[in-house]
Order: sequence, then C-alpha cells, then structure tokens
Amino acid sequence: MQRSQTGAFSRRQFLASTAAIAGTSLIGAPAFAQAKLGKAVFGLGSIDPFFSAAYVAFKKGYFGEGGLEVEYLNSQSGPRTMQMLAAGQIQFGATAATAAPALTLAGKPASLIFGFDRKLTYANVIVRREDYESGKIKSLKDLAGKRVGATQPQSVTWLMAVYLMQQAGIADKVDVRPLGDLATMLGALKTGSVSASMATMSMMEQAKAEGWGVPIFDATTEAAWNEFMGGDVPGIAALTLQDTIQKRPEVVQAFVTALVKAQNFITDHSVQEITDTIYDDYLNAFPRPAIEKTLTIYKDTVFLKDNIITPAAYDRMISIMGDDRQFSNEELKRVPYAQCVDMSFVERARKAA
Repeated sequence: MQRSQTGAFSRRQFLASTAAIAGTSLIGAPAFAQAKLGKAVFGLGSIDPFFSAAYVAFKKGYFGEGGLEVEYLNSQSGPRTMQMLAAGQIQFGATAATAAPALTLAGKPASLIFGFDRKLTYANVIVRREDYESGKIKSLKDLAGKRVGATQPQSVTWLMAVYLMQQAGIADKVDVRPLGDLATMLGALKTGSVSASMATMSMMEQAKAEGWGVPIFDATTEAAWNEFMGGDVPGIAALTLQDTIQKRPEVVQAFVTALVKAQNFITDHSVQEITDTIYDDYLNAFPRPAIEKTLTIYKDTVFLKDNIITPAAYDRMISIMGDDRQFSNEELKRVPYAQCVDMSFVERARKAA
C-alpha cells in the first residue's frame, strides 16, 4: 500500500502543526453572555449524524443548563481537531477515539471522556454502481491497483482503509488518497477520481439514494462487523486535554452531563423527533430521508446508550492502530486504557440523572 509521505505523527511534526494553527482565529464566532462556568469551544471533526448527541445538546440548550456556554465549531477533520485541541483553540473535540492515544504519544496528554458509539461507522467502502454492476469491483480484493479515497493522512478513515486492505490481502497494491472532507470524498468517487471511497453511513445512504453508489463493505451489519472487528470498538468520542481535566473538572463535568442528557433524549425519542430537532441546523446538506434511515440504524445498533467506553473496546481500537499501521505496538504500550480514558464524568452524570 502506498503510504502518505507524512507517515505517522512525530512529536516534532505535530507540535509544529499546532504552533502554526494556533496563529489562526475562529471565524464567525457568535457572542455569548457571561456564564458562571465561562465559555468553551467544541470542535466536531465533520458533519454527520454520528455526532447527534452533540447536536441535540446544542439545540436543546443542555450546555447552558449546566452553566457552561459552548460554541459549536466544525473543525473539518480528525487531524485538524487534534491540532486545534493541542493548540488551545478548542477545549473539547469530537472525532475518532484514536485521537486521545495519538495526542498523548505526541506529547499532549488527552483523555476520552464520552463515547458516542460502539462501531466505527466510517469504516464502510463504497464504489460506483457502474463498476459494481459490470463486475469490475465486487469486493475489497478487486481494489488492487486502484485508488481509494480517505480524508487526511493519519486520519481514522485513512487508518481504516489501511486496515481493511491489509485484511483483504492487497495492502501493497492500493493507493489510499487523502481528499479532505467527507463531501469531497463523495465528489471524487462520483466523478471517477478514485475507484472507491471510505464512507460514513450517511454518505453511503446518500450515494445509494442518488442511484450511483453501492457499498462493497458495510460495517453497520453485525456479521461484517464481527468478522473484521470481533466486538465493540469506540468510533467517535469526545475528548479533552488532561490539563483541562486537572484544572477545570467542573467544566468537564458540565460538558459531559450535557452530552449524557442529549443521549438520553436520543434514546427516549423517535427518529422523526430527533431529526426534527437537529436536521435544519446541522444536517441539511444531506437528504432528509437519508438522515432518517441513518439515524434508524444508528439508534438500533450503533449509538452507545450508556456512553461508556470499556477497556475491551479500547483495546480492540489499539490493536487496529498498532502493527505499524499508525504506531508501533511498543509505542501503544505507553497509552493503556487507564492513561487515555476517563469515564468518571459519564458515571457521575448517569448517577445524577
């Protein structure tokens, strides 16, 4: 497999990138009144219904109920979310759960504080219908000698592309191309710039609804998931720097409590009610039927109802990151569950609910 020239994040490369991004400013930041716990910026790594708990928390005012004013920011990708968190531009991030061990190994200790899901919902692979129906690409093995789209080098979509191609035995025959954001990935596949693309559930449903896309690997099905993963794996999680946990635990608690309230809303309400709550403000770039179908599947089989990331789930994630796909196994021994996961805030929020 042709790896990006950037390779895995080194400490020097990572800190250089965070220094560069620290010089930028947030654009279009709304003004807020004073809150008793102050303000915080929450960066979400893309736009997708797997962030529904965050969208609900914003829309229902749950952050404010806890005395915290939280600004929403689309941070556009996992690597950018990590960089902004390390640079102090955002206090909380929601992106791939792999970000916490990656940040910690880069010299910015971080912890996962809230789990959104139990499956990597971005581990799907889609191709053009014409290539599928002609027999040109029917399975992952058929991607040998072809280009596959991902977001950024070292992002979780890139990592899962590497992992799946290795599982299919074609790792050295596939060119994984970093394309930017999710919308760009769809466009590149549709126009033929790549032969396949990693995809979230909503991307997959949109391509199917428009009639031109077909999945050749659907990670949302239990059979496919268990064959490749063997059990729960945290996909999306909220995280913060350990420095924030130590210095502002009351802020972290208010933040997590709001997300727990949002998850309870999702659990207790219908897909139509959830969509009514968040679609117009956060997900209107997608067709509404695709969002409703995606949320139906997420609510039934993907969303983590208790928001607890377990040691076993974390260890499965670490195994995907290891074997030199993203880090060496020796490096990953330095970021065990106890180092990079703090579920105490979720546990307190659920006891108080």
